[in-house]
Amino acid sequence: MGEIVGAGLLAHVPTIVLPEQTRLELNEGKEITLVTGLRELRKEVFETLDYDTVVVLDSHWATTVEFVVTAQQRRAGLFTSEELPRGMCRMPFDFPGDPELAHNVAAFADKHGTWITPIDDQYLPIYYATINLWKFLGEGLPDKRWVTIGVCQTGDMEDHLRLGRALADGIAATPGRKVLLIASGALSHTFWPLRELRDHEAGDPRHIFTPEARAADLERIAWFKQGCHDRVLETMPEFWTHKPEARFFHYLMMIGALGEEACTAPARQYGEYENSIGTGQVHLWFDRPSGGWTAPRQENAHA
Repeated sequence: MGEIVGAGLLAHVPTIVLPEQTRLELNEGKEITLVTGLRELRKEVFETLDYDTVVVLDSHWATTVEFVVTAQQRRAGLFTSEELPRGMCRMPFDFPGDPELAHNVAAFADKHGTWITPIDDQYLPIYYATINLWKFLGEGLPDKRWVTIGVCQTGDMEDHLRLGRALADGIAATPGRKVLLIASGALSHTFWPLRELRDHEAGDPRHIFTPEARAADLERIAWFKQGCHDRVLETMPEFWTHKPEARFFHYLMMIGALGEEACTAPARQYGEYENSIGTGQVHLWFDRPSGGWTAPRQENAHA
């Protein structure tokens, strides 16, 4: 029986893969702690914990009529971002996938009333919400498998929770598999307009787009540290007014796999809460509780 051995809500902003000198220039001469935080997370978790596969819940990959899970034996190539090719250009990547796990997750779609398709096409695009975190947490660890699941742009909160429930069941159905989940994405997510954003590139949270968005982010970070996932879920409509990245679907998929409101795992924060041209960014890690995660809910097919 497979198990989830840890999970994280992690920032993937382009700034983290820029050259150090450029990062310092953008951040008033200081290193951004989103970089140092990932380095600490790698040392304390990704280089020490016993796991086989990392599943990235990618807020940048939006599908339309179904959820898609990558099922290639291996993914390798060069990545250039369509969004910021100046900063993310021809970045090499090479890691094994986990077709068995991908197919097992998809097999639980009907049970949870959703649609999931495993795709092994070698030309399937990859996004920097996966690549940037792999560069920090996976590169140089050649035996670790990496799999990505995208958000579904026609789905709602319940659809993404259902994906998480199917993910948990698929992991449990994969003998011996030990999995880390990464919800890759931001908190509040409104950019400064182009003519203003260069005045707001430093990491200080005073540059978050509105004081209200900053307060909402900090409130949820506090709840995460207290293990109050129920409060985060109860107040999603309120948080949506601050436009969290991908409607916070990356987190909803993750928490769907971890037991939803029954999950009480507290967060450990790596680095500081920081701005990225108006958006709220943070690295939070949730250790597996000693008693395990709560089992996912059961659904009637396509209810």
